Amino acid sequence: MIASRGFLTAVVLGLAVTAAGCSTVSGTVDRLNPFKPKDVKDEAADGRRISVIAFDEKVVVAEELAGQDFFLPPAAAVPTWPNPGGPADTLTENVEAAPAFDVAWKRSFGKGSNAKVHVTAPPVMADGKVFVMDAEADVVALDASTGAQLWKQRLKSDNRRDKVGFGGGVAYANGKVYVSSGYRFVAQLDANTGAVGWRQDVASPIHGAPTVHGGKVFAISTDNELLSFDTATGNPTWNFQALVEPARILSASSPTAAGDVIIAAFASGELVAMRSGNGNDLWNNALSRASRTNALSEIRDVAGRPVVFKGDVFAASHSGVFAAIDLRSGQPRWSVPVASITTPWPAGDVVYIISLAGEVLCVSRDSGKVHWIKDLNAGIKKTKDRKLFFGPIMASDRLIVVSSDGRALALNPKTGEVTKTIKLGSPALITPMAANGMVYVVTDKAELVAIR
Repeated sequence: MIASRGFLTAVVLGLAVTAAGCSTVSGTVDRLNPFKPKDVKDEAADGRRISVIAFDEKVVVAEELAGQDFFLPPAAAVPTWPNPGGPADTLTENVEAAPAFDVAWKRSFGKGSNAKVHVTAPPVMADGKVFVMDAEADVVALDASTGAQLWKQRLKSDNRRDKVGFGGGVAYANGKVYVSSGYRFVAQLDANTGAVGWRQDVASPIHGAPTVHGGKVFAISTDNELLSFDTATGNPTWNFQALVEPARILSASSPTAAGDVIIAAFASGELVAMRSGNGNDLWNNALSRASRTNALSEIRDVAGRPVVFKGDVFAASHSGVFAAIDLRSGQPRWSVPVASITTPWPAGDVVYIISLAGEVLCVSRDSGKVHWIKDLNAGIKKTKDRKLFFGPIMASDRLIVVSSDGRALALNPKTGEVTKTIKLGSPALITPMAANGMVYVVTDKAELVAIR
């Protein structure tokens, strides 16, 4: 990897060859950066489903929607954020948080990213604490108001085979913190003390954060296997094996819960809905398409977390499919050819997504047509100079995104105009969290930044 950007590329843009151990192989920025080939963008078409899309079309604002207003809900308070996507079974479209949009405080919590290990865990928040994990699987609890460290638990084993590993994350439920790790384990900690309740070794690294729902912990391994464990004992319950994909992005998705259904996204481009009780699959949809001008479209990874909202599942793949899928039937309602590795954010009549090229798109939830596009890399001609953007979330009537050059940007959700920018001090490659009146950002240097 190129030293100056290796830690950015390895987490988000590198490809990995998944092996039995914990190590992951990534290539150079020039070879693997999705920005290197010319981006291929297509136009969202009319109708319920898009089956064939011309390769040379572009995503453009729909003429009939240009300048047209749409509904967005008022901001609502969210006291906790227990899973990577917030409270299970609940989506707050507009979180009441950080109205001033200024940095309140910044706290270091451990080992940051380098060429071998990477900070990938989104923060979660409950019981007045923010729970984070550094690049070496140390889990830390910080006071949500002040950032003071309350406890720290080191979970990395002394096994020589686990010398190199990264990834994973944390989730919270009923006074316990649940941990997944690239060092090949899932664990339960006491949320007040950090004491280990149980620890379960697994066969393959886990790069994504877990999801806790219905008495089970769910996590996806690098072997494209959805694993589930009993929250009380740590005993494995059931698993689901998707198609094995040897080439993948180093970031990873977390499962999403909706009632008695779990939706999981895999590096194969598969989006699968299963019964949370027994793992029986309900439907399987492939979010992938090939481009004759971009070989990296063959990387089908759905790295962002699927989102369930008003009966639809929203998800996007690296290969260029952003889709709304009916939760019950698994049938796509519409798709837009947008390549993305981030999580969509539905709100009111629209859903927002960030493309690999750094464009924020506002898309109609009903039709898939585009209201507006904001290119955050506008004016940057050299692909190597383009920044990566993560998010968005909506907080206090703003869209908030963070960037690989250490910025947090607030956008007008009706127009995409950037209304304010603040400096974070280091790259931010993880979607922020909004709860308890604050927006929290984890940076690549293992710092928690609180925005008030």
